[in-house]
Amino acid sequence: MMAVRHMGDQPETGIDPATFHRIAEIVYQKAGIVLHRQKEALVVARIGKRMRQLGITHFREYLRRLEESPAHEELVEMLNAISTNVTHFFREPKHFEHLAGWLARWRLEGRTSFRFWCAAASSGEEPYSMGMVIREKLPADSDVRILATDLSTRALTEAREGVYTAKDMEKVPEAYARRYFTCEVAKGDRRFRVHPALEKMITFARLNLAQTPYPMRGPFDVIFCRNVMIYFDDDVRRRLLCECWRLLRSNGYLVVGSAESLAGLPTDFKNVAPSVYLKS
Repeated sequence: MMAVRHMGDQPETGIDPATFHRIAEIVYQKAGIVLHRQKEALVVARIGKRMRQLGITHFREYLRRLEESPAHEELVEMLNAISTNVTHFFREPKHFEHLAGWLARWRLEGRTSFRFWCAAASSGEEPYSMGMVIREKLPADSDVRILATDLSTRALTEAREGVYTAKDMEKVPEAYARRYFTCEVAKGDRRFRVHPALEKMITFARLNLAQTPYPMRGPFDVIFCRNVMIYFDDDVRRRLLCECWRLLRSNGYLVVGSAESLAGLPTDFKNVAPSVYLKS
């Protein structure tokens, strides 16, 4: 068994194999996220921060708290800590160019109602980016709804608040920043608040992508499910893709991360561009 060091009332700086295995097992069972031993340092760092908040110094004690938590309260907090929420506005910009093209075509076809799903919304930059593109390409009176989901309640709280720093806004075109955000200055710091016209298009909700079937009926025109399948094994990926197929309308598009692929997975999606798939 590995040696574990203690630093006063600070959490342990290492985790024993049995405790890591059990925590990884719970994370997979509840969220479909695979934690290999190579992720031990990540688990120690992120759960260690949560342990400091609780005043817990031993990982075994935290595991006991996790398993005995009423109504899975601590499970939600632990998944918040483990979840990776790396994002920024207009990440992988080619996907937003595709979205703009689809919207222009659908508008020419006379369509006026549109539904979109952002499956890994994180702190909101992705669905708000989608919303800006949609507002640019469609008339203001179009019937548009974006469902934005994430596993992390913490990230969703930030997304609903819709307030970003100047650094967060670096990827937002200046014209978009003027149109879709209000600049607020407090104590010398600038913050940018999402405009209500953009905010009202989006509904944020917690969703665990590993727990199928999903409680939505669709159909959606476009699903952005980017940079999330890399955390799942093939079983969870297959179930996720089946749900995306069910929820997309005919000739709707599934967009995944540029580092992701459906190759080797049983699916009827047709690859029409890098990391873009069509339900034909």
